[in-house]
Amino acid sequence: MTSQEHVVLLDGEGNSIGTAPKSTVHGADTPLHLAFSSYVFDHRGRVLLSRRAGSKLTWPDAWTNSCCGHPLPGESLSSAVIRRLGFELGLAVESVDLILPGFSYRAVMDNGTVENELCPVYRAVVTEEAAPNAEEVGEVRWEPWTSFAAEVMSGELDISPWARKQVPQLVALGPDPLAWPVADAAALPPAARPLASNH
Repeated sequence: MTSQEHVVLLDGEGNSIGTAPKSTVHGADTPLHLAFSSYVFDHRGRVLLSRRAGSKLTWPDAWTNSCCGHPLPGESLSSAVIRRLGFELGLAVESVDLILPGFSYRAVMDNGTVENELCPVYRAVVTEEAAPNAEEVGEVRWEPWTSFAAEVMSGELDISPWARKQVPQLVALGPDPLAWPVADAAALPPAARPLASNH
């Protein structure tokens, strides 16, 4: 399945400049491309953390936020969040909200593999337990947001490089993740804006 998936390539301003097979994108000279990160919460404000499967090309076995992924060409980011949460974690989503529309990062693994993404961050709320897909997720755990965030901010928790950069921005929005303000879709990268309202 993954060999047939394409990702959206971007210029420095976040405009689409074409697509490429997902299987060929990540390497020592990974081009900037469109992605998303999602943080799944229950109604108690607990966040669902996931440990990436050991077979993952980038950051295998790393603990991270709930789910990351790439929208397919022509797919809205919110639809991609819903699709990947179902595929990776077996979750039906109650709500999905855009929180950090302009987040981007570049990170390099010890083996030289680069991740280079414009990666808007979404909050998803669920009422059920996850059923992880073993090809994607090694294990999951629920943790109170405040204690998770404190562990990341202190450096105590070994977490993926994107989550390490996202958490301080999320903490700045307030202590209750269910009360974070929803961002304006107009602030998304241009390649994602026309798709923001598509479901």
